[in-house]
Amino acid sequence: MTAALAVLTFSAAVAVPLLWRGFYYMQIGPLHLVETTPWSCDQIREAYDQMMDFCMWGAPFGTGVLKWSEEGMRHFADCRVLFRLDLRMMVGTAAAVMGLLVVRRKYGIREWRPWGRGPLFWAGLIPACVFAVLALLVRFVNFDKAFVTFHHIFFPGKSNWIFDWNKDQIIQILPETFFMNCAILIVVLILAFSIGLIVTDLHQGRKEKRHAD
Repeated sequence: MTAALAVLTFSAAVAVPLLWRGFYYMQIGPLHLVETTPWSCDQIREAYDQMMDFCMWGAPFGTGVLKWSEEGMRHFADCRVLFRLDLRMMVGTAAAVMGLLVVRRKYGIREWRPWGRGPLFWAGLIPACVFAVLALLVRFVNFDKAFVTFHHIFFPGKSNWIFDWNKDQIIQILPETFFMNCAILIVVLILAFSIGLIVTDLHQGRKEKRHAD
């Protein structure tokens, strides 16, 4: 249960900026994309939507009126593998958690509670600590280096993530600040989900103690 909840917490947090396109739309203005590129707000949104439709739902690749290359398209195909993997992890672990809850209720199974804390507590504490440390490292080490390291880890041996903005113009509407904001959102969501799990476990522990008394 603990492992499934921890993975669910992580995958659900990552899924939010992937599925919530409004998170990108609301940044078009603050990032001054219309003023710093040749395209209108509608054209920028169309390019982003077509790219994400390809990555998330397997639609034909396109970036609206923006130019793109085969090499750039292959990078988004690599991204599609990771994005879909995250969605599968989210759905799979959600199903696993629900199944475990049903089994626990049906057979009256009690989980192992090390130091008096249940799976909700540990499922919240572990990802919260891990990503809090990672967030601090990124903050103090440098987001640019973290961004490059991320791509070397998840796209080993490939360099097609380094775009030529003349050939793959979509990179002009995907500044590094946007990716940094996505990372911040993910960390905030992980911490929020984790706190919710911990608080729920503490509340359940108090209820069980009252019943025992």
